[in-house]
Amino acid sequence: MPRRGAAAKAGLPAGVRALAMGVMGAVLALVVVLLLRTASFPGPEELRGWGRTEASRIPAKFTKAELTAMKEALKEAIQIPTVAFTSDNINTTALLEFGEHLRKVFPSMFSTSFIQHEIVGEYSHLFTIRGSDPKLEPYMLLAHIDVVPASDDGWEVPPFSGLERDGFIYGRGTLDNKNSVMAILQAMELLLRRNYVPQRSFYISLGHDEEVSGKHGAERIAALLESRGIRLSFIIDEGGYILDGFLSGIEKPFAVISVSEKGGMNLRLQVESAPGHSSAPPKETSIGILAAAVSRLEQTPMPNMFGYGTEKSMLEQLAGQFGFPLNVILTNLWIFGPIVSRVLEKSPISSAMLRTTAALTMFNAGIKTNVIPSTAQATVNIRIHPGQTISEVLEIIRNIVADDRVQYEVLNAFNPLPLSPYDHEAFGYQLLRRTIKDVFPEVSVVVPGICIGNTDVRHYANISTGLYRLNPVSLSEESFKSFHGLNERISIQAYENQVTFLFELIQNADTEKVPKPHSAVHEL
Repeated sequence: MPRRGAAAKAGLPAGVRALAMGVMGAVLALVVVLLLRTASFPGPEELRGWGRTEASRIPAKFTKAELTAMKEALKEAIQIPTVAFTSDNINTTALLEFGEHLRKVFPSMFSTSFIQHEIVGEYSHLFTIRGSDPKLEPYMLLAHIDVVPASDDGWEVPPFSGLERDGFIYGRGTLDNKNSVMAILQAMELLLRRNYVPQRSFYISLGHDEEVSGKHGAERIAALLESRGIRLSFIIDEGGYILDGFLSGIEKPFAVISVSEKGGMNLRLQVESAPGHSSAPPKETSIGILAAAVSRLEQTPMPNMFGYGTEKSMLEQLAGQFGFPLNVILTNLWIFGPIVSRVLEKSPISSAMLRTTAALTMFNAGIKTNVIPSTAQATVNIRIHPGQTISEVLEIIRNIVADDRVQYEVLNAFNPLPLSPYDHEAFGYQLLRRTIKDVFPEVSVVVPGICIGNTDVRHYANISTGLYRLNPVSLSEESFKSFHGLNERISIQAYENQVTFLFELIQNADTEKVPKPHSAVHEL
């Protein structure tokens, strides 16, 4: 994915605890009020009685043969190097081979009468699964086939080996994102073999170029559906996870459903100056001017946007998982919000949740060692916080650089998406939340988050407002380092749980609406 760098979905530095003690000393007069408010702060409500009836549900019980076939199908998928280098340089031979692999291991998906399969943009796949109840608005499950490049250097095993070792399957795509491609189709294949017929129609979209923008895959599928007048109740893509051991002070795993993602911009900065011989250099060169400009940009963080995304909701819902005094502080962000936001700035990951980021990724200048170049260029990759826009960020950058000799060219850009709904009436969010609770009972709480990278789901904003990002895999902080990095791997148990999750999710979607939340208040 053109994004993530890996892990950056959530993080609260351990230093918050030490700071918290000092803060509490300054507000002792408020302790009683705050404790009372903490005790009454509403936690996530449980939902009851939705999805298929127990009589019609198909239990998620798989035979040993099915589990073995499931594992082997994923390993074979990893062995097909569907690498995307650029939007114009993708291993199309591997993409065709991958399509044949899907036909071989998921035959029911290609032969069932109520499922239509289409190839879009030559290599992407769109499945239309027609449900029995046309009154129910359809939804979509989304994943991508392509992967980022990987060389053998630094890997414990070859990156496209699909090798099984110590309960893990290794290889590029095991987490990003062939695991989701295979798990979605695997879950549906297993349901079809058990004579499942959905009540709610849905789509499965498998893009082939997400890692290089999705222009020829997801974007074309979205345009095709829009041309057909399709509206979707919700869409589920990658981008949130079940996090285990990420926050100091939280012992149990918690799940993050990303309800938005950052916008993006690639900005070229350029300086022109007179060329000359290096033996008589001017006071400033094009390289020096531009280097000073990007240095100012690196040393001046964008504004802290705490409270303009999901940061407050996320921390408030996590508050009950901490002990005193952090639970009090996080429950009462109306007082402690400014202090907490400053602490979160200390970690690169949590800081990226709070603000627009600007990373210098390319610098080009010079043609010869003794020639002062006339042109120097730098490219900055910018991820825009949902509380800001392209034009606002450009104005901030101009003010930081503060040099009229620097020219700006926006190579490409898109604004962040609005927050998708995550209240009790948000069908897609509550469907995910309930299914997480069913399949991962160890999860302490489900919270909304922001994906700090970009995913294919952004291309579907014209046909749905419920855009959610969840890869239902339990990950440790160490696992995150393998995204786009070395030794990417998934545990076999985690993959089986992912298939189970999707097996249950598809059935849970067969209901008309989200039920009323169970209330703690009872009338006598």
